[in-house]
Amino acid sequence: MTPSSHPNAARRAALPATSRQLGAVLAFAVAAVLAACASTPPPPTEQIAVTTAAVANAAAQGAQELSPAELGLARDKLRRANLAMAAQDNEQAMRLAQQAQLDAQLSQAKANSAKARRAAEEVEAASRALREEMSRKAP
Repeated sequence: MTPSSHPNAARRAALPATSRQLGAVLAFAVAAVLAACASTPPPPTEQIAVTTAAVANAAAQGAQELSPAELGLARDKLRRANLAMAAQDNEQAMRLAQQAQLDAQLSQAKANSAKARRAAEEVEAASRALREEMSRKAP
């Protein structure tokens, strides 16, 4: 029996090609896993902290009374960002935390605008009252 007519000769000849294919598949799998690990962003703990401070600041500036819809939206998105971070969906957590920060800033700006509008109305009313008082005292 010659080596090429041996019953296992075809299997032995195919083995190196199969090993190479298996090696290539394993190398690809390892590269894919490493790429996935490298592309996963870190938990957005700093952004969550900044957003939490922005929500608290907006509430302290009167947003709960003067801009409740925007503040509620900011709080909801911050809650969802924390849930996403707990589920290790860091991209979603970052996105929600950034949106929540913007909503909190909008809420605070609206609250400040409402307070400024009220102050302007009070100044206008005081000015009007002063003009009326001065016109009554005029000879």
